[in-house]
Amino acid sequence: MDKVTCIAYLLYKSSKNQGIREKAIQLLNGDVSIRELKRITSIQANVVIAESLLKKIKSTKTKYSSLLSNLCFKRFDIIV
Repeated sequence: MDKVTCIAYLLYKSSKNQGIREKAIQLLNGDVSIRELKRITSIQANVVIAESLLKKIKSTKTKYSSLLSNLCFKRFDIIV
């Protein structure tokens, strides 16, 4: 998933507010950009939180994937 899709998903799932959910759908469809959403004060905090969650998810995923790949290579070296 790309950044916009992930943020749209996080916005949609994190709120029961129909307005925020509609903006998430508009973001997914390309009708509005992340920059435009940040200019809307009623949704600005939600967008910033979704972006920070996405960064945390990516950093955790990268950290664990590199850890697993290092373990696999070490085991492969031992077997060979």
